[in-house]
Amino acid sequence: MKKIACIVGTRPEAIKMAPVIHELRRDPEFLVTVLATGQHTDMLMQALGDFGLEPDANLNIMRDKQSLDHITASVLQGVGGFLDAEPQDMLLVHGDTSTTFAACLAGFYRKIPAGHVEAGLRSHDLSLPFPEEANRVLTDRLAELFFAPTQGDADNLLREGINPERIHITGNTVIDALYWILGRDKHTKFELPEGRPVILMTAHRRESWGQPLVEICSAVGDVIRERPDVMFLIPLHKNPTVRNVIRECLKDFPDNVIFTEPLGYSEFVHAMSRSEFILSDSGGVQEEASGIDKPVLIMRTVSERPEAIVHGTCVLVGTGRAKIREEALGLLNEPERRRELLAKNTKPFGNGEASKKIHEAVRRYFARQ
Repeated sequence: MKKIACIVGTRPEAIKMAPVIHELRRDPEFLVTVLATGQHTDMLMQALGDFGLEPDANLNIMRDKQSLDHITASVLQGVGGFLDAEPQDMLLVHGDTSTTFAACLAGFYRKIPAGHVEAGLRSHDLSLPFPEEANRVLTDRLAELFFAPTQGDADNLLREGINPERIHITGNTVIDALYWILGRDKHTKFELPEGRPVILMTAHRRESWGQPLVEICSAVGDVIRERPDVMFLIPLHKNPTVRNVIRECLKDFPDNVIFTEPLGYSEFVHAMSRSEFILSDSGGVQEEASGIDKPVLIMRTVSERPEAIVHGTCVLVGTGRAKIREEALGLLNEPERRRELLAKNTKPFGNGEASKKIHEAVRRYFARQ
């Protein structure tokens, strides 16, 4: 029996790794351990719970106002200590967080092969997103297996000299997670006012802290002034650097803004489905929206998911007030604009079979050893 540790630290990692964990645990040849680093705490546990999972071990590294130094060093030492006490045959890490890079490095130091779920995404700018682009690039220098969501991601890896035999195009596991939630007989709904258009807005990226976040909120205010019938649903990130700015900037619109704590994934999927469109700087939302035909205005200057823009439902609008206002009002006031955006959606991130493809690739890897 092969021992595989699936390492998660943040809410998005938990959501995107949950289908992989369930798929691998159906195989009697694998003993799968879920190791949480606790880079996030409540949000991580909430997301795992939505999929009926809980960690087998938790490093609980999170502290108030934690620095990137603290996260990286704590994960490196904590995962290293876990691996020394519980040797594994493989690690699976996901995406681009500090947990991802530091956990992969801990495995590399012990010559434990790592599989990188959601490998190969590139913005080609180490400062955008920060520090995620660097985390992903560094992880792809250390990993053994590469699970690329799209052909474009695989091409990035090939250009960087990765052996093509180690690259597997799988689709994105977030589509597996999305369909799992939508396919449940009962799922939690977030109650929203009937008869009013709702826009879901999420913002949290480090490169948006400060003036860019103020610009984003100012654009929201502009939209409300022009369309006072609109409601904005804004789940607030736990980081006070983000939530305090958003609350302060939008405090004058109590009849148009609903603030919530971070939503459970089931609630969030319902909120996406109920929205007219989404304003977000999230990577995962770009992928999820393509799976449910929902327009997204990406509040970033560059995306490492170009397929979301070319073949999906997304428009890159940056963080400037004028552009966000213009594009949001366009989607609200011009139905043809929305129809044209949705017409080009080919669902580029897969059909919900990514976890099965990852399982098959892991089995083949061990069969060759």
